[in-house]
Amino acid sequence: MTLLEELRWRGLVYDVINEEELEKRLEEKPITLYCGFDPTADSLHIGHLVPIITLMRFHRAGHRVIALVGSGTGLVGDPSGKKSERILNDEETVREWSSIFRKQIERFLPIDGKTAYCMDNYQWLGQMKALDLLREYGRHFSINIMLAKESVKSRLEEGLTYLEFSYMIMQSIDFLKMYQHPELHCEMQIGGQDQWGNITSGVDLIRKIEGPEAKAYALTMPLVLKSDGTKFGKTEGGAVWLDADKTTPYELYQFFLNTADDDVIKFLKYYTFLSKEEIESLEKEVESAPHFRAAQKALAREVVTLVHGEKAYLQAKKVSEALFSGNIKDLDAEEIGIGFKDVPSLEVDSDINIIDCLVQVRAAVSKREAREILKNGAVSVNGEIVKDFEFAVSKTNAIGGLFTVIRRGKKNYYLVKH
Repeated sequence: MTLLEELRWRGLVYDVINEEELEKRLEEKPITLYCGFDPTADSLHIGHLVPIITLMRFHRAGHRVIALVGSGTGLVGDPSGKKSERILNDEETVREWSSIFRKQIERFLPIDGKTAYCMDNYQWLGQMKALDLLREYGRHFSINIMLAKESVKSRLEEGLTYLEFSYMIMQSIDFLKMYQHPELHCEMQIGGQDQWGNITSGVDLIRKIEGPEAKAYALTMPLVLKSDGTKFGKTEGGAVWLDADKTTPYELYQFFLNTADDDVIKFLKYYTFLSKEEIESLEKEVESAPHFRAAQKALAREVVTLVHGEKAYLQAKKVSEALFSGNIKDLDAEEIGIGFKDVPSLEVDSDINIIDCLVQVRAAVSKREAREILKNGAVSVNGEIVKDFEFAVSKTNAIGGLFTVIRRGKKNYYLVKH
């Protein structure tokens, strides 16, 4: 199976320019390709992970790849997929976020300046004069054609500023500059399906400036959607980030572990390097024994290991299994802090009676209910059932001297911080 055939099998090909030519070109010799990442936040998120992994697939197949961080275009703002103009961030913020993006990208690609590169389009866009933009490049863009591009057309009713309208020109210049680069000669750009208009404009600009025989290729990947049509990668708390401080490895593990059966095979193809045979075997398990969630466990394992490493994956798995079984005795204070980050909690600076504690931590609505659930053996403290009305929740018995975990029933957890 060729690389392009594998990408098709994985569902990662949405649109391609010169598909037959590209197939032949990839077989002839290594190609140089790039994907752009605009710094619109202080971390990449899992929506960025699909193009990053696609760059990794090309790199592993022997091609040269460029991750282009868009400090320049990030100051303009891409209108595609947006209902209103992006908030304009100051230059210092954008440059800081660009630095973060670069460090995160280096976790996935071996940026060696030979087979993998990380570049910043501020290098050329930041030095460009307005007259240069208009005379050298603007004259090659037809307003009629730009208005017909989906990224622009979808925003016309809500209103589109000239700043955003110029984004397409900026991205086209990126492609041209890297195509013209004497060492790189980047012939191909990849991106999400919403980037098609911007990418094809870049191909057109290359041909207009370099001549009609200039060969440039484009490939877009589908936006990652769940089976119900909603966007993948969002939780109630917002985006799922690749920064461990914003989305912990445990939270990332849980996010993918909770993937619906209807979606899990598709996401295994998108987000993992598991082989066709391995994924097809997991697909059979989804059909025959969905309750074991083997595919979801494999997906969570592969993504967390890729993003944060094996140690983080093993810790996330350990915490997850302990919470599921109710056996938390093997968890240390750090793991308790990870697993119980979002449960109802109570801070105390001295011993507290279990009945008062249950009420204050909101495990019971009244002291009467607290006594009832204690009497029925429905309360456990650090994994041990407690029925004694006089039991004291104490720092002495806290895990690591920091946390006491209270569980009501099978699934309701509460945390006391000492």
